[in-house]
Amino acid sequence: MWTHAVYGTDLYHFIQWFILYSFMGWVVESIYMSFCNRKLTNRGFAFSPFCPIYAVGALSVYGMLRPLEGQYVVLYLAGAVLATTLEYITAVLMRNLFGQVWWDYTEKPFNYKGVICLESTIAWGFYTIFMFGFLQRFVNFVSDSYSVRFGRNLAAVVVVIYTFDFSLHLFKAKMNRMPRKVEEMKERVSFHIGKMR
Repeated sequence: MWTHAVYGTDLYHFIQWFILYSFMGWVVESIYMSFCNRKLTNRGFAFSPFCPIYAVGALSVYGMLRPLEGQYVVLYLAGAVLATTLEYITAVLMRNLFGQVWWDYTEKPFNYKGVICLESTIAWGFYTIFMFGFLQRFVNFVSDSYSVRFGRNLAAVVVVIYTFDFSLHLFKAKMNRMPRKVEEMKERVSFHIGKMR
């Protein structure tokens, strides 16, 4: 199982990279939002220190654009477009699952529905160059610095924690949407009763 190939590497390393990118995304996002909010802000799910959105984005971009490695202009443009597309898809999925999106670009110029904007698209291109030039090598170095046994145990613990965390957050989101759904149903019933009179 651990040797199954994913994006040109074995499953073991892919899972380690996913964990590391999720954790680093949480660190960066939490520091940035704590600075913006002027108070400590946890940007993970309910309690775990992970932002899997960053891992999904980073590994998707890395896997799809790996053939362009070294072609920095093309890599920049492809990374900007691909990451922006993934950001939009993620926003649509989050809105459908949780009833909300965890970022808002409405105050940014050239934004679309507050979920993507020109500023972030430009930044994604530079992030892609940084990832191929340095970050992926660093993540690979870290994942190789501990034993495979430790890595497998880490993966098992993280999967359990994250599954519980995600399920709890999804349940809370569904509960928060219940009053609104009840009100919508009341309005529909009142509308139909009014038409029958």
